[in-house]
Amino acid sequence: MQDKARADLRPTDVTLSVAPHATGQRLDTYVAGAVGVSRSKAKELVLSGHVTVDGRPAKPAQGVRAGQVVRVSLPPPPEPPEPVPEDLPVSVVYEDDDLAVVDKPAGLAVHPGAGRPRGTLVNALLARLGTLSRVDPTRPGIVHRLDKDTSGLLVVAKTEEAHRALSSQIARRAAQRWYLALLRGEVPWEERTVSAPIARHPVHRQRMAVVARGREATTHFRVLEHLGGYTLVECRLLTGRTHQIRVHARFVGHPVAGDPVYGRRGELGLARQFLHAWRLQFTHPRTGETMDFTSPLPPDLQEVLEALRRKRATGSGRQTR
Repeated sequence: MQDKARADLRPTDVTLSVAPHATGQRLDTYVAGAVGVSRSKAKELVLSGHVTVDGRPAKPAQGVRAGQVVRVSLPPPPEPPEPVPEDLPVSVVYEDDDLAVVDKPAGLAVHPGAGRPRGTLVNALLARLGTLSRVDPTRPGIVHRLDKDTSGLLVVAKTEEAHRALSSQIARRAAQRWYLALLRGEVPWEERTVSAPIARHPVHRQRMAVVARGREATTHFRVLEHLGGYTLVECRLLTGRTHQIRVHARFVGHPVAGDPVYGRRGELGLARQFLHAWRLQFTHPRTGETMDFTSPLPPDLQEVLEALRRKRATGSGRQTR
């Protein structure tokens, strides 16, 4: 039997069933691994009465046994402060009174979060654009997101009307988003649509996973180039779940190269996952014009791609399509 976790009636409550392999672990160690917090934080939760074992108060050092039910009540995080403008470099490829299209570099988080109040794309945009939509004051302007270490295009809203219209396009799949990804292995298909629900991993809470009761998630993959042990693909998002492409790539047995969470950290000398939001298409919320933008691969990913092409050219790899 494996550890099982589920969201209770309140999203901050988690109920865990101890698996046989965890028998003998200290309670604070078990809780830390199960809900993705540090051991000191887990100990604090136990001591403050936020953890029970079979419905009874517990101690951090007590051992857990298979079959016991551990309930963890995670206090809600503090309300994040509204972000402030910061003079940070940001590439705005298009701007008008309603919206802007940004080419985000890898390594830049989109918006402030726990432990990261500054130094994000939102902070930079507040300084550069001045006005952003306030539909969510903690994430002004943000209609959709990219992972911190994923580069590429995203649209931000400058007005509430534009924000709602663009969000509706994404929800209705009227807006289109394409990514370039390098997958490990020679994929055995030329095109494939993966429809597999995604939710937070039941044990490793900082990861996402394909979970039967997760939210609908669909990604369309199309092969662009075989590279002798790797495959360059175009990915089109039909939904927008957290880590969707990375989770679906792992699910089909071909994780994104260099992915530190779902694949192999440092693969091919990559400092991050080989994933780039290369094309974005949507309808302008005020004019009705079709807006279509592309972004070339950044140098770090282009160098890896060229190295694989050179290696294939001197060997017996398959040819470009």
